[in-house]
Amino acid sequence: MVNVFQMQGTLMFLVVIVLLVLKGYVFISALMFSGEAYEAAGKLTKTAWAAITGIGFAFALLYPGGMLINLVFTVAALVYLADVRPALREVTSRR
Repeated sequence: MVNVFQMQGTLMFLVVIVLLVLKGYVFISALMFSGEAYEAAGKLTKTAWAAITGIGFAFALLYPGGMLINLVFTVAALVYLADVRPALREVTSRR
């Protein structure tokens, strides 16, 4: 017989791991671009995005159960991926 609670726990564990990897990727990506690229793209500074994504990654690593704060940093990571990173890639012509 299928244990629904065990499946739910496994699914939540996988979601937490995927979001941790996502935030780690975004943090590293934020560090890869130069400060001038952020200015040229008209976005927040490199320091600001590195701090936002780094703190989000640290919270996800240290407090995986803190749902509200992790949700806020997940939204920030998705904003970076959807808006900031494409603008930075366009300015630096990286593909």
